[in-house]
Amino acid sequence: MTDAGEPVLDVASLRVAFGGAEVVRGVDLMILPGECVAIVGESGSGKSVTARALLGMAGPDSRTSSERLVVAGQELGAASERTWRDVRGARAGLILQDALVSLDPLRPVGREIEDPLRIHRRMSAAERRARMLQLLADVGMPDPELAAGRRSGELSGGLRQRALIASAIALDPPLLIADEPTTALDVTVQARILALIAGIRERGTGVLLISHDLAVVGRLADRVLVMRDGEIIEQGTARKVLEDPSERYTKALIAAVPADSPRGARLSSSESGIGAAPGAAPLATSARTPPSADAAALLAIDHVTKTFPVPGGRFTAVDDVSLSLRRGETLGLVGESGSGKTTVARLALALTPPDHGAVFLDGQEWSTIDERRRRPARHRIGAIYQDPLSSFDPRWSVRRILADAADRGRRDAPAFALRELLDQVGLAASVADRRPLTLSGGQRQRVSIARALAASPDVLICDEPVSALDVTIQAQILDLLDELQRERGLALLFISHDLGVVRHMADRVAVMRAGRIVESGDAERVFVRPEHSYTAQLVADAPRLGI
Repeated sequence: MTDAGEPVLDVASLRVAFGGAEVVRGVDLMILPGECVAIVGESGSGKSVTARALLGMAGPDSRTSSERLVVAGQELGAASERTWRDVRGARAGLILQDALVSLDPLRPVGREIEDPLRIHRRMSAAERRARMLQLLADVGMPDPELAAGRRSGELSGGLRQRALIASAIALDPPLLIADEPTTALDVTVQARILALIAGIRERGTGVLLISHDLAVVGRLADRVLVMRDGEIIEQGTARKVLEDPSERYTKALIAAVPADSPRGARLSSSESGIGAAPGAAPLATSARTPPSADAAALLAIDHVTKTFPVPGGRFTAVDDVSLSLRRGETLGLVGESGSGKTTVARLALALTPPDHGAVFLDGQEWSTIDERRRRPARHRIGAIYQDPLSSFDPRWSVRRILADAADRGRRDAPAFALRELLDQVGLAASVADRRPLTLSGGQRQRVSIARALAASPDVLICDEPVSALDVTIQAQILDLLDELQRERGLALLFISHDLGVVRHMADRVAVMRAGRIVESGDAERVFVRPEHSYTAQLVADAPRLGI
């Protein structure tokens, strides 16, 4: 942290209400130049609303008040929208989680970055372009000239996030607000983004970091504020809060982090009272029997290759990959974005045909037969995705979604079977008649798991099933998957960019790079003694809880 000066943010008794509900209650916050302050807490705790309120963006239906709201020396407690427009970008920059949504998909990213310069600075077109290209270079964008002409949809998640950061810092604002800036990014891109934010902070910019990832917070933050139900319940130095918390809620947040928790250890705490599914009974625990090393493969991917057409030739997404998965086993699949993990998942589900090689389900041909022959066995392999909402029909109730998945041919699934399924995933029976849009993220993911279980599968393909969830809901979903595996003998192919999650869940791990498996083996061995330099770099880049 640089030498202390006048605060870049000074807030007293910030309150935000929607209708009759006050969602932020009396928050006090001060950030000095070069200081990083983090706000952590569950989804719905008020973190993001607080961040937006600091920029006059809480929403048209909100009521915001404060005793003091000073950004970079300017009092903004009664600011007009015109004043706020002058503040945003010039005095405070904002980085949001989803750069694809935040960037205009119809305009090249170069124009997005030039906009703040055009609005707030008197610069010629040539000067703006030179500054824009320098910003892209500063944030580590490969080939800034080429990237500047591309639209957001033509860039990877990590490159989009870099473009968004370049736009946020274009005017060198004294304050940078980063709201979940690395969620859903793979570990290597995440490491680059964190290093970039750290560099911005070292140059004297104050940073407000909003994150549910406590390992990321531990790497960046000087101080941590813990938020629950709109209030700050604990605060202190990052070391004190993360290593010696005083509040039971904070202790539960930290205990829910999967990194360094051994295979089979329970992450969620029934005593904490946080993140629980209302009306649902707590999940039971049972002993887990590891799969036999000589057991036959339930799912086998045998020397599979998959290519896709691109201008000037074909792109090899999966290159001669072989994997096996036994009943009751979890195989973790890790690697950078674009390494081929999701293509492997689609090949395993027979949603994409291989160019070469084959996939076998319980010893029988799976990928090379026509869909008519495959359909009777479709129920044996299910899938859980990162964003279940996009895969639900928003008009359907949970009852209809689950009945349809069970392929009963009618919409009136027996009440006892439906209740049993909801109970298995920790959901109250009252959820059955609700639609997905009315459910929380954690509830939707539980419905997604229930849908996958409705057809009684033997194999579950889990493609980033918890990456968008806060740490306590993530812990419950991981515990749920672990318990369901114990009860049903499920085989799980678990794909994730979060190495801490994979280390906690997996019996074995396969590491992908550029479409190939570069290392595989027992999970603990791979993480503790990686043999391939790429694996070693992934492990080194992964943030760990602890200062």
